[in-house]
Formats: sequence, structure tokens, C-alpha cells
Amino acid sequence: MGGISVWQLLIVVLIVVLLFGTKKLRGMGSDLGSAVKGFKKAMTDEEKDKKDADFEQQTLADKKEQGDALNKKDQEKTKDKDQV
Repeated sequence: MGGISVWQLLIVVLIVVLLFGTKKLRGMGSDLGSAVKGFKKAMTDEEKDKKDADFEQQTLADKKEQGDALNKKDQEKTKDKDQV
């Protein structure tokens, strides 16, 4: 009840083939395939070119080194203030 059986599906496919012909269906299939390939290529190219707000990618070790350097500078500034 309410579902499409295999026989009904085969009848629909047969009618579509008779209306459009195999040559036209093959052309539409190849056009659809090339469109999907083009879309995938555009998506991968976009991801390669994409950068987050022009920042350079850094490793965690680099970030830690920068953080340590900033902490040393802050400590030096507080020492200078304490000496005054």
C-alpha cells in the first residue's frame, strides 16, 4: 500500500526511454556527470586558496614560544614599574 513496486518502476523507466530516447538520456547523464565533477573541483580549489583572515598557520609549539616571549616582556615591564 502506497509503495512503488518493481514493475511500476520498470514501466516508468520504459516510458521515459521511449519519450526521450537513449541517445538524449546518455547526453543528459554525461552533462550531469561533468557538472558534478566541475562542482567538486571548484570546491577543492576554493578550500586550498582559503586562508583564515590572512593569518599564518602556526603549530602549538610556535604559539607556546610566542606566549613565553610575551610573558617575559610583561614581567620585565612590571619589574621596571616596581623599580620606579
